[in-house]
Amino acid sequence: MGEDALARRRRVLGEDHPDTLSSINSVAAILHSLRLYPEAVELLKDVRARCLRVHGAKHPETAQVTRNLAASLSAMGKTHEAQQLTGRKTNRGKRRFGRKRR
Repeated sequence: MGEDALARRRRVLGEDHPDTLSSINSVAAILHSLRLYPEAVELLKDVRARCLRVHGAKHPETAQVTRNLAASLSAMGKTHEAQQLTGRKTNRGKRRFGRKRR
């Protein structure tokens, strides 16, 4: 979704409308995919605060925005902040399978 479409959505529906929030999340995901992490984080922090206010902490859209924010923070090297958001450690693709073998 282009920035023009997002601007129209904001103007017509309002900043806190669920469709506007979803669109902002989509634009931030595009910024993340373009490796424009600081810009994505800025948008995601704002939209997360709005989602918490509009939907609450348990809503799927809030959870998705939070995961996206954590991913962008992690990509910027801010893993501690990302971990605080998700409540779990980010291993950057590393996994452990089974017990440690001797």
